[in-house]
Amino acid sequence: MGGLRLSEAIFHLDRSRIFISVATTFSFAHQTLFEPAQAEEILRAVPASPGVVALWGESGEPYLTRAADLRRRLRRLLAPPEARDEYGRAVLSKRLNLRDRVRTLGWTSTGSEFESILLLYHATSELFGQEPARKRLRLHPPAFVRLTLEHAYPRVYVTHKLSPRALEHTFGPFPSRVAAERYCDAVLDLFKLRRCSEELEVSPQHPGCAYGEMKKCMEPCKIACTDEEYAAEARSVQAFFATRGESLLHEVAVARDAASEAMDFERAAELHTRWEKVKAATTLADELVRAIPELRALVLQQAAHLSTPDEGAQEEAAVFLLERGQITAPARLSTLGVRAVREQTAVGSSLFAQPLMLAPVPLHEPESPAAALITQSPEDRLRSTLAQLESAAAEEPSLAVRCDYLALFRRWYYRPEKQRTGEVFLPGADGSWPLRRILNGAARVVLGPPKEISPVDREAAAALRKTKVLHEGREGVERVVPVLPKRRSRKSATTQELP
Repeated sequence: MGGLRLSEAIFHLDRSRIFISVATTFSFAHQTLFEPAQAEEILRAVPASPGVVALWGESGEPYLTRAADLRRRLRRLLAPPEARDEYGRAVLSKRLNLRDRVRTLGWTSTGSEFESILLLYHATSELFGQEPARKRLRLHPPAFVRLTLEHAYPRVYVTHKLSPRALEHTFGPFPSRVAAERYCDAVLDLFKLRRCSEELEVSPQHPGCAYGEMKKCMEPCKIACTDEEYAAEARSVQAFFATRGESLLHEVAVARDAASEAMDFERAAELHTRWEKVKAATTLADELVRAIPELRALVLQQAAHLSTPDEGAQEEAAVFLLERGQITAPARLSTLGVRAVREQTAVGSSLFAQPLMLAPVPLHEPESPAAALITQSPEDRLRSTLAQLESAAAEEPSLAVRCDYLALFRRWYYRPEKQRTGEVFLPGADGSWPLRRILNGAARVVLGPPKEISPVDREAAAALRKTKVLHEGREGVERVVPVLPKRRSRKSATTQELP
């Protein structure tokens, strides 16, 4: 997201005109001078769409906010006061009115709330700085689960801080600290790593702790195990986090099946109980929870309307990429050729999807970008979009900025599903993106959810059909049947079509 460094803006007042000299790192898409006499004309140029708006006066900090409808929000802030006294002065009201204080306004329209929040974060950071922006937006670092493999005796604990040397062994983000602690305790119940936070002084005379008495710790403090045994247990915990529990589930399932084949049913029952306990622990972490360097996600949102829309621009989705703790600027993805997916989902037939994968072969070279989209398959367009986003996310952000991005993403992702707009997709186990699912999701975002086919009113349909009575007057034989339209013979049709 490009931008104008508004925090370094210098305003020069020359009679009734304002000149702005600014640096060139962040900018709103539209900036204009505000004159109260021309307020109605200026507000008509503002789109009635989501976005971020900033209002500057002659001095002081600007007023910065996001809105679901930019034009409606600016009308409330810049419209004439509703009531005035006998001298024509505005009567004090609880409604905020900045009509007489604003000299310049800037805005950028967006396509969704997710894009507005991301743009507001960038604008606030440039206007007020990183730390004030966190306070204004109430951004708090998410909760993570960290495994300290760099220590002599590793342990697992919940933290809100990211360390550059432990990013590969930090997993998250979680919706809250309570959820992270619940998951951490469930995993520790499956293994025997230490839970104390002290710097261990290994000695046979060490008093130990309650977890060691309950056989929930290997007690390295009392030299009850070798360093190799404790390191192997720590590696098992690392594999559990990295595979989201699949490593331990497979291990327990293999041992259970072996015990069952050996007719040791008591042992098989114990292992099945342990398998269920492991499975319950895995469900406490969302699918999003992964090692921070491996955390990748695609977010699909409605794309912002262009001021000069091209052909097919209204059928584009905005694609955001979360990679290495950074959310890139949106790239527009055309859903041309994916429209029939909505019809396929509505009728419930797989026959509609088969012809969609055939790429048309043009007879002539394309003459416009819109014509070039027709010659490119949806999968190829998505691959080029992903390559564009991945190249834009090549720079490594700082840990503080990375925490801010993860906080914004967590705030959106862990909302109730009915309140979360857009769709999110995670890569598979091999790191590849589900292209078909992403294209279908983009079509749903742009076109809306598929509509159900209205049920057929058989009585109304029967009333419109022509019928006749067979065997009228004969009891038990009389019945009403529909009259089928007469079929035209090929000979008669050819004769009628001749001049």
